[in-house]
Amino acid sequence: MTGDKGNRVEQVTPYGSDGSAKTEQVRQMFDSIAPAYDFMNRAMTMGIDIWWRRLAVQRLKRKKPSTVLDVATGTGDFAIQLHQSLHPRHIMGIDLSQGMLDEARRKVKEKGLDNDISFEQGDCMALTMGNETFDAVTVAFGVRNFEHLQQGYREMARVLKPGGMLCVLELSTPTNPLIRWFYNLYTLHIIPWIGSMKSGDKSAYRYLPKSIAAVPQGDDMLQLMRNAGLRSTQFKRLTLGTCTIYTAVK
Repeated sequence: MTGDKGNRVEQVTPYGSDGSAKTEQVRQMFDSIAPAYDFMNRAMTMGIDIWWRRLAVQRLKRKKPSTVLDVATGTGDFAIQLHQSLHPRHIMGIDLSQGMLDEARRKVKEKGLDNDISFEQGDCMALTMGNETFDAVTVAFGVRNFEHLQQGYREMARVLKPGGMLCVLELSTPTNPLIRWFYNLYTLHIIPWIGSMKSGDKSAYRYLPKSIAAVPQGDDMLQLMRNAGLRSTQFKRLTLGTCTIYTAVK
């Protein structure tokens, strides 16, 4: 079942079957919406995404990581939150999209964190970092964009030090039927309309609910972590099941 669900989300792409791989489509999509991304995040979640990130950071506090890799770092919000809460020696953020990284670098420079947080354009399917490099690896709202989920988890596990923690924050589908009805109305109709008005890329915000519905959730997601050689896997649902924190230890 986990393999089927992993395959499902891997087949969901922003621009359909245009002949290009999911990785390239995701890169193109985020380059397109980068200027509007932060506004849309706040609007779509009514600002709750900030609280979700804080809760995820709390899971890492007891590990006191000195080095952190933030995968699919986007515009750098999670990397900045990690720095402000955990004060690690260094945070490296990677992302496919140069447009998103440009926004991330601008924010970090404005906050005077250039020496504490660095960014690199890269693909989580083939990380350039060496084995057992980081005390913690994080992903916020990014794993559903991986072209191959299991390969992505194996790469993240590879660069984790023994005893290091992987923390994944991902959007999820509510299990309560009534809540799910309102959730579907909002994500399938309202969000694409707002997204197209603000960013001009309606396909990107149609992709969002489809990718959330298709990504492995709950124990199916934990199984991918276990398949990558990680242990002590746990998940916690947040805000009526619309977001989930997943953790594992190497």
